[in-house]
Amino acid sequence: MTKPSKTLQAADLRAKVAALLTAAGSTATEAVRVADNLVYANLSGHDSHGVGMVPRYIDAVLEGGLNPNASAKVLLDAGSMISLDGQRGYGQIVGEEAMQLGMDRAKDTGSCILALANAHHLGRIGHFAEMAVARGLVSIHFVNVQSRPVVAPFAGGDGRYGTNPCCIGVPLAGRDPFVLDFATSRVAQGKMRVAHNEGRQVEAGYLIDEQGRPTTDPGVVVVPQANGLFGALMAFGEHKGYGMAVACELLGGALTGSGTWHRPADSARSVINGMLTILIDPSKLGTRASFESEALAFVDWLRQSPPAPGADKVRIAGEPEREARARREAAGIEIDGTTWGEIVEAGRKVGHLVPA
Repeated sequence: MTKPSKTLQAADLRAKVAALLTAAGSTATEAVRVADNLVYANLSGHDSHGVGMVPRYIDAVLEGGLNPNASAKVLLDAGSMISLDGQRGYGQIVGEEAMQLGMDRAKDTGSCILALANAHHLGRIGHFAEMAVARGLVSIHFVNVQSRPVVAPFAGGDGRYGTNPCCIGVPLAGRDPFVLDFATSRVAQGKMRVAHNEGRQVEAGYLIDEQGRPTTDPGVVVVPQANGLFGALMAFGEHKGYGMAVACELLGGALTGSGTWHRPADSARSVINGMLTILIDPSKLGTRASFESEALAFVDWLRQSPPAPGADKVRIAGEPEREARARREAAGIEIDGTTWGEIVEAGRKVGHLVPA
C-alpha cells in the first residue's frame, strides 16, 4: 500500500535536511549549503536530484565513500587550465568551489578548462551552469558517474555505465538564460527511484529488465530482482545518446583523472562524479555584440512558432525549471511517503530524529 505523501514549504524542508546532515558529521555551514542545493533541485521540478538523495548520502558517509567537510584540492593551475581533486567531498560543495575558481579565471583570461575528479554526487549539473550564466559566461559540462552501472549500451542487454549528464549554459542579454541539462539515458535514474517509491509504472522504451527484455517497472533498476540482478535504463536517441554518454565517460571520467567504470557492479552507496567544464567569456571573444543580438533573434524566432496541438507555447531549456520554482515556492514541495520514510530512517542511522 502506498504511503501518504507530505507537503513541506521549502524553508522547513531545508532546515530538516540541514539538521540531518549535521548529525551525519557536516559542519553547520556545509549542511546548510548542501540542503539548499537539494531543496532547490526539488523546487526546480527535479525531485530525482533533491532531498530523496539524502538517505543514499547518509549510507555513503557511514560506508566511508563520502567525506563530510572535504574541500576541492588544486592539483594543477596552469593559467586557463585547472585540475582539482574533490577528495570525495559533497559534490554540492566541491563543485561550487571548482566553479568559483574556473569562473574567476575565465573572467580574467577569457576562458578556462576545468577538470574536477573524485567529487561525490554533484547533484543537478544545471546548478553549475546557472552559476556561470549569472556571471555572463557560457559553460559546457561533461560528467561521468561511478556507481552501480544502470544504463545499457546501444544494442547491449545490461547496465555498463551511468546516466552521464551533459549540460550547456548560455546567457541571453536581458533575458533568462538557456540552460540545457540532461542525462544521456532516456530518463534519470533518480526519476525511476521516485516512480518506484510512488508505485507508478513508467513509459515503454525507458527500461529493460534483468534479462534484457523491455519493461515498464521502474523497480528493476532500483531494487535487486529475484536473481539478485538489476535491469537497466536505455540511452536516449539510440546510438546518438549512447555516443554522447561515451563522450561524457571519456571526458568527464578519463580526461579529468576521475576514472571510468569497467568492473562488475557492487553494492557501494557512494556516487563518484568527474566533471570536465569549459567556460567562455563572450566579452573577451570579440563577438559579444553579435552573439547577444543573434542569440536573442534566434530565441524570438523559435517562440514565434505556433504551438503544436496540446501545447501552450514553445519553450527553451531552463524555462520549465523556472516555472516549477514559482509553483513550488508557493504551493510547497510534495515528498512521497516512501521517500519521507527513507529520510526518517536515514536520521535514525545517525541518531537524529527527523521531526514529523
